[in-house]
Amino acid sequence: MKRRIRIAFGILVLAAVMFFSAAITLRLALHAGETAVPNFSNMTLAEAGDAALHSGLGINLENKFYSTTVPAGRILAQSPAAGSRVRHGWQVRVTESLGPQQVTIPDVSGQTERLAAIALRRNNLDLGTLAHLDAPGDPDMVLAQTPPPDAGVDQPRVSLLLSSPATGAGSAFVLPSFQGMSYSEANRLANQLGLHVAAAGNLPQAPAPVPAIAAVTSNGVALDANGQAIAMPVAPSSPGGAVSSQSPDAGSRASKGDTVKLIFGH
Repeated sequence: MKRRIRIAFGILVLAAVMFFSAAITLRLALHAGETAVPNFSNMTLAEAGDAALHSGLGINLENKFYSTTVPAGRILAQSPAAGSRVRHGWQVRVTESLGPQQVTIPDVSGQTERLAAIALRRNNLDLGTLAHLDAPGDPDMVLAQTPPPDAGVDQPRVSLLLSSPATGAGSAFVLPSFQGMSYSEANRLANQLGLHVAAAGNLPQAPAPVPAIAAVTSNGVALDANGQAIAMPVAPSSPGGAVSSQSPDAGSRASKGDTVKLIFGH
């Protein structure tokens, strides 16, 4: 009886060993045909193709999307994720970046809020912050916008400064952007908002002092004490170039009577 039990126990042990050996062999055989998916992030499509080929995989370009973080022509996303194990020959799906989407901002100044909103939506732009300023004339007219017209932006959202009937209420408003404007344009907008302009940067030289005039000829030529004609200096013109920066920045809180410093470049 004991001998039969020992024989039966030995058979069971042998069967268990054979089962586990077969399972390990099958697992090794299965994993021998697998490979880890590389990280294709920020690679060009050609670089990703080479890396995939080296790992025994394929590349399948599935989509192209705009991105503000990944340069155009580089891999934005992949599936399966990097580090996943797949069979040899698996096609990894990737998405290529088109780079940032540049949108041109239309000029909506002088339009009503409704027409401005329609124009922005027509250009696939979002309406941002709306601020009001006491101003003569019709209410809800666009006095200024941020970003300024024709600016290229990655996140198309335009904030508007609108007119409201003069009620004597608070005079605080959101400071618009003066960047890209000439001196005359910036000064005109500042006057509309009740702001003072302090210009700096590309400014003309002040004229030389005028010598004392001793006499004036019949044809209007000024003479000095030595009888020499006096060259009258030309008064300085307005700053040249366009506004390159401003202080306070656009979007800051401002009130009538505040001073905005504008830096002019070439």
